[in-house]
Amino acid sequence: MIKYKIVNRGSLILVIATMVMAFILGCSESRNLGPTAMTYNGSSRDLGGGSVYAFTTLDTSGKPIAIGLRMSETALAGLQAEPPNDVTGWETIIPLPKEAATAGYDHIGIDWNPRGHIPNGIYDTPHFDFHFYIIGQAEKEKITAKGEDLARAHKAPAPEYMPEGYILPKGTEVPRMGAHAIDPSSSEFNQQPFTKTFIYGFYDGQMVFLEPMMTKAFLETKPNITDRIKLPRTYAKNGYYPTVYSVRYNATQREFEISLENLIYN
Repeated sequence: MIKYKIVNRGSLILVIATMVMAFILGCSESRNLGPTAMTYNGSSRDLGGGSVYAFTTLDTSGKPIAIGLRMSETALAGLQAEPPNDVTGWETIIPLPKEAATAGYDHIGIDWNPRGHIPNGIYDTPHFDFHFYIIGQAEKEKITAKGEDLARAHKAPAPEYMPEGYILPKGTEVPRMGAHAIDPSSSEFNQQPFTKTFIYGFYDGQMVFLEPMMTKAFLETKPNITDRIKLPRTYAKNGYYPTVYSVRYNATQREFEISLENLIYN
């Protein structure tokens, strides 16, 4: 949520060396998970004192069943202590492996908010916004959420496209994003401290992103959770949509995994 600044970092022996390097860089590398699934990794990006890359998992028929990212534990060190001068957070764009195209997602935007963002008293703690975009970056750039575009940015979807129990408050419109739909029954709106939540993004009445959001402090507990996602009755755009999201810490790899799972085609 809110406004962000993009961070840009951005012979047989030879063959083996090339393969090892490709693996290190995470360039659409596949990982066999057994007889039921295969995972494909995208290229990595720097984040904090570590790195992050996206992945997608396909079943044996080639259908996507999960999409997410893996972030090294060291990424939590070396993060910016202050937001940019003109915006509230730092954005890192994470490319997806080409195998994720069938799922309907375009890219992931990780937004690190050193001081959080509005509403004050709720989300004003250091946290990450993990935006799973179902629109392209060129479409994002057209969203100004100002002037005549403000009405489009705040336009609510038809009732059947609004997730169960969610509302679209005014004032949540953000350039390059749209408006943010929240669940008033979430714990952070009911006298509990914010740790994790799930947001939907809309622009011109259309869903544009899905967003697990969580505090840095929550990740530092090295969680292993899977939460149900509240869903709309149907979706305006065909694609694979999650019914749960998970946050896991892998002690062997020393990395966090944030993923949308149990993808169902609509």
